[in-house]
Amino acid sequence: MYHTAFGIIETLAPLHVGASAGEETGNLNLVFRDQFTQTGIIPGSSIRGRFRADMRGKIDRDEQEWYGHQAVKRADANGEDDGTTEALVKFEYASLVWLPVFCPGQPIVWVTCPRLLQRYKLLAKMNKGIQVPEPYTAAKSLQARPVESNRKVLFFNLGFLTIEHEASLANWIPPGTTLKEENLVVVADNDIAMIHDMALYRQSRVKLSDTEKKVDGGAFFNVEALPEGTVMVFLIALKRLGWQPFGKDENSAELYFGGLESIGFGHCKVTLGGKY
Repeated sequence: MYHTAFGIIETLAPLHVGASAGEETGNLNLVFRDQFTQTGIIPGSSIRGRFRADMRGKIDRDEQEWYGHQAVKRADANGEDDGTTEALVKFEYASLVWLPVFCPGQPIVWVTCPRLLQRYKLLAKMNKGIQVPEPYTAAKSLQARPVESNRKVLFFNLGFLTIEHEASLANWIPPGTTLKEENLVVVADNDIAMIHDMALYRQSRVKLSDTEKKVDGGAFFNVEALPEGTVMVFLIALKRLGWQPFGKDENSAELYFGGLESIGFGHCKVTLGGKY
């Protein structure tokens, strides 16, 4: 029997968790994507590794107790085990809840879809009476351009989106985030992949030669990342209560996830909810 809690990740800088920069991966380093929505995810192993690394070395806490004893080399062949133990705390992958999208001449909006909201509702243990909004729903306070049909239209870089329903989205703002209801929009499940790819942060990277201002061999690649302001959710399962990864009575901290942190990627704010 497990106790369950959940974590909210809000990116404070672009976040890249996916293919690493190397000639064997080609020159496009993609973020990991969810199988069905094709939106960015963080694998549970990456989340676990960050939490474990941050607890390591702290005198008052034992990371091997909570995350499992690391594998060690056998001392002999007389049947002694390798010292590994099961973790008391387990992590599932982090999926998107809200993704910021640039709208030319209009405020930035955060988009999601019913499938992603359904997962958030399950992990956050929201009241079953709260219904997932229909596609193309926004709050009445959304700032968008009115058209002749008295409907609101959002203009994206690759097209426009018509708001068909108005409803309060206040219940879908995760704790610990800075989102505003007037900037939230729900789109259809089959639209989120295209909008997600349009919103990703992309950058070309190169390593210069130590002696000349030219590319050092094949060290040229493009990288994509989830943009600053992205909000994600992940499940935490515990075999025992009392886990305090950020210190006593602390439920929030700033952590680094993924690769490329040396060039300013991966800075995130993590907020925990539920019983842990």
